[in-house]
Amino acid sequence: MILNTERLYLREMKQSDFNSLCKILKDEETMYAYEGAFDDTEAQEWLDRQISRYHTYGFGLWAVILKESEEMIGQCGLSMQPWKEEELLEVGYLFQRAYWHNGYATEAARACKQYAFDILKADQVCSIIRDTNLASQQVAIRNGMVQTDSWTKHYRGIDMPHYLFVVYKK
Repeated sequence: MILNTERLYLREMKQSDFNSLCKILKDEETMYAYEGAFDDTEAQEWLDRQISRYHTYGFGLWAVILKESEEMIGQCGLSMQPWKEEELLEVGYLFQRAYWHNGYATEAARACKQYAFDILKADQVCSIIRDTNLASQQVAIRNGMVQTDSWTKHYRGIDMPHYLFVVYKK
């Protein structure tokens, strides 16, 4: 276990989490900010990338487990992400649609922010969010972040405007 909150715990994802991960990545509505659902190959590449990040950085997106059911309901964690000419430490989150609007993303994201400050000794952490993803922007705001910049990323053959939300260690 990496992190423990009131209702959740976060741990490294493993291959046996693939089917739970696919409930997120293969859902068209959940993945609207990525311009559509992933196929099996893209989902496996996503999982492989997280596992690689654990080895390279000691962190990545982690499985979010709902304590009351022991079910993986999402993923939340930290990763190094490109922003213009630099790499930034980002709190990222994606949850199964069935678990939206219950405060789980905010609960997990706040724990990841504290991990970044307390364990990684980061001075700042950010969330990079698609301009159309209002729900994720609200999670960032509830996590103490403010929008500081915007940039258009090219992903999956499409130009996608993104906002940079940042919070600094107090």
